[in-house]
Amino acid sequence: MKRSLCGLLVALAFTACKQEEPGKIEPLQRPAGAPATPPPTEAPEPAAAAPAVPKDAVLLRWNLVQGTPVAYRLSLTLDRGAPAFESAPAEPRADKKKKGARASPAAPAAAAPGVPGEYTFVLDLDRAGERHLRLTPSGGAAPEDATVSDRGFIIDGLPVLERNLATLVLELPRDPVRPGETWSLATALLVPDALGTQFRRATGGAERRNRVKLVSVTPGDNGEQVATLEYDLLEQFGGILAPARAIPGKRPPVPTAPEGADSDDDASGPAGGAELGATVKVTGRGEFLVKAGQWRSWEGTLATSMKGPAQPAMGLPVGTYQARLAPVSAPQAPAAPAPATPSATPAP
Repeated sequence: MKRSLCGLLVALAFTACKQEEPGKIEPLQRPAGAPATPPPTEAPEPAAAAPAVPKDAVLLRWNLVQGTPVAYRLSLTLDRGAPAFESAPAEPRADKKKKGARASPAAPAAAAPGVPGEYTFVLDLDRAGERHLRLTPSGGAAPEDATVSDRGFIIDGLPVLERNLATLVLELPRDPVRPGETWSLATALLVPDALGTQFRRATGGAERRNRVKLVSVTPGDNGEQVATLEYDLLEQFGGILAPARAIPGKRPPVPTAPEGADSDDDASGPAGGAELGATVKVTGRGEFLVKAGQWRSWEGTLATSMKGPAQPAMGLPVGTYQARLAPVSAPQAPAAPAPATPSATPAP
């Protein structure tokens, strides 16, 4: 009897040790025919870090600090003694009265009136990390605002003329560059499409060259690096502007000869159209401080000529201008006027 009781107690103790913990959840069994569980998705690889700048290359960027704007003044001086150059190649046409005679080229148009002599560029960095440009022409005209990238690319804003000027003196290459390498600028010095559908371009009369070259990188003061850049841009086009279609009951306008053309020449051109042409040439040289992220100097020549009524297609003023960029003190925002305090009046 005692032996049976002891065996029962041992069996109960052994069974109690094998009992599972209360609250334990058993995994559900996969039903028959169900697809197998897909393997866990691998974690995405981290984004690759920006490539390091090669030792023989430089990365040109504007170094802006929040609350410390950077300002420059671009002066445009009209060079009245500069030699004129032919605006666009055009086939010689015979004179009506003197058959076989070659028409004299039209004189270059005078400088566009009302062109500001100076532009002030102010680059600033706001609290959100966005870069802004405020361009103010001389003569009391309203300023223009734009959004720019860290390399001076105009993201949004500015009319055609101001946008071209800002691109010439602010835009830097997208990638690191080595001495001898070239890149292009996002300029639109000529816009032939602005002449409308009645303008027909001459075959082989267009030319475009857009090249900025890093000439050298030399050591400067206090460990600075000076990158020397050279600018060589050319845009040219020529063609015929067809006369406007006649409207019933309205007399079509009589075409007039371009300024400086011989009065005996046929001003209407072939098939009654007017010959148009324009050329813009930009040359320049600048020294950019790599570590400071600012210009040390920038000078250039903007030469523009026009033949016929091609003014709508011009992205720069007509004439030859000497351009020079110089740093200036950034203008401070005007302080808000203090609220007026009402004066105490004695009681009656």
